[in-house]
Amino acid sequence: MSHKELEEGSSLNLDFTKLRKIADCDCDVIPAIAQNRDTGAVLILGYANELALKTAQETGMATFWSTSRNELWIKGKTSGDFLKIEEIRVNCEQNSILYLVTPQGSGACHTKDANGQARSGCYYRRINESSELEFVE
Repeated sequence: MSHKELEEGSSLNLDFTKLRKIADCDCDVIPAIAQNRDTGAVLILGYANELALKTAQETGMATFWSTSRNELWIKGKTSGDFLKIEEIRVNCEQNSILYLVTPQGSGACHTKDANGQARSGCYYRRINESSELEFVE
């Protein structure tokens, strides 16, 4: 399945092997969620290591560790769609973090809508009763 079909299509093709792939990447990470502080919308689920968290604290921008590229990823550095951190929270077990953010660009997702604009977040499709994907934007 192509990236375009995966990211833009209506066929459900969940990657249930993702956590195994992350466990095999050569870096210790925890889930890092970016949530719009004003609307409550979940924008992105990524992963952070100690460097990503430190960088996020220093820059004030949502920062992740790209488990596929094995490198630091400051959201927006390439696209201009930065996510300004208002607050960083940690869960009770201290095994995930939550970035409460204010989007600084036109969107948060790397995919584009029908008008060529970055989508506000990565959760732009829902699973219907037939287990097909429907756009909700």
